[in-house]
Amino acid sequence: MRIELERRPRQSALFAIVSPLLALALTVFFGGIMFALLGKDPVSALYSFFIEPLLEVWSLHELAIKAGPLILIAVGLSVCYRSNNWNIGAEGQFTVGAITGSLLPIVFYEWHSPFLLPLMMVMGALGGAAYAGIPALLKTRFNTNEILTSLMLVYIAQLFLDWLVRGAWRDPGGYNFPQSRSFVSEAVLPEILSSSGRAHWGFAFALLAAVAVWLMMRYTLKGFQIVVLGQSERAGRFAGFSSRGMVWFSLLFSGALAGLAGITEVSGSIGHLQPSISPGYGFTAIIVAFLGRLNPLGIVAAGLVLALTYLGGEGAQLSIGVSDKVTRVFQGLLLFFVLSCDTLILYKVRIVFDRGRKLAGRSAS
Repeated sequence: MRIELERRPRQSALFAIVSPLLALALTVFFGGIMFALLGKDPVSALYSFFIEPLLEVWSLHELAIKAGPLILIAVGLSVCYRSNNWNIGAEGQFTVGAITGSLLPIVFYEWHSPFLLPLMMVMGALGGAAYAGIPALLKTRFNTNEILTSLMLVYIAQLFLDWLVRGAWRDPGGYNFPQSRSFVSEAVLPEILSSSGRAHWGFAFALLAAVAVWLMMRYTLKGFQIVVLGQSERAGRFAGFSSRGMVWFSLLFSGALAGLAGITEVSGSIGHLQPSISPGYGFTAIIVAFLGRLNPLGIVAAGLVLALTYLGGEGAQLSIGVSDKVTRVFQGLLLFFVLSCDTLILYKVRIVFDRGRKLAGRSAS
């Protein structure tokens, strides 16, 4: 006996929209069960996670800070995934973007110029794109699996960052702490509304990227190429579209947005390089992309939801005394239910009895 998945001939548009909402509801339900097993009141715990962070103006700013990199990265990943190229290494591209974008304020720390911050943003995007170009080159030249290569490159980037801040880029006046020099004021991303919170322009970059990619997917030839090659590479070749070119475009594009997210996070929220600059944004953005149905505008809403799990998790640690690992469990549950709901919408589950099939084949012969 074995279980097979048979693709449904017609997909329901209604269920495609309801699927992420159902996944979110299931996540909340099973999250409540998890809190009950931990000996916590599920209602108060879920309130701390999903409602309490929305009640103060300063926490809304923190929500925007955490949602910005998630949206930026996920928008780039949506282009990859819709073109059937699977970039799993956005966390590494995020890290390299932060490193390359920080080169100017760390190495040339005495340089004060209004051009400093724009150059940092450009260098961060270029660094992320160049790092994503490695799995693109390996796939187009040697037919390697971009899932494995992009994922393995994450750990190289993180170890390289750790080596830099403990060695060549360590602040000589930092009392031997593993961090770089603090950025000068011209290298710090300004706040959107400094009077009410510290949300910076990285969130605005994320919204602009989401709108720009939505317009590209809907109204340009490149968007049409992404959709066609993603659904059928053979049909794309008949139309004259290059699958190799799409590998390069999608990976470089997603890497550039991940790199931009990295430098905006460092410049806007941290102000220097340190061994850990991300709570896992590059991996969480994969959940954001699928929860948003690979639609840039849906990704904005999904990014806010996942950012809420980070912010609510931090608050829950203090208010109800749970581990920070609870946040990861919530995110894992959400990804599991999103993929499960999508699978059941697109496919029918069949149970095949191999023994009965063999006997039928013998009687026929």
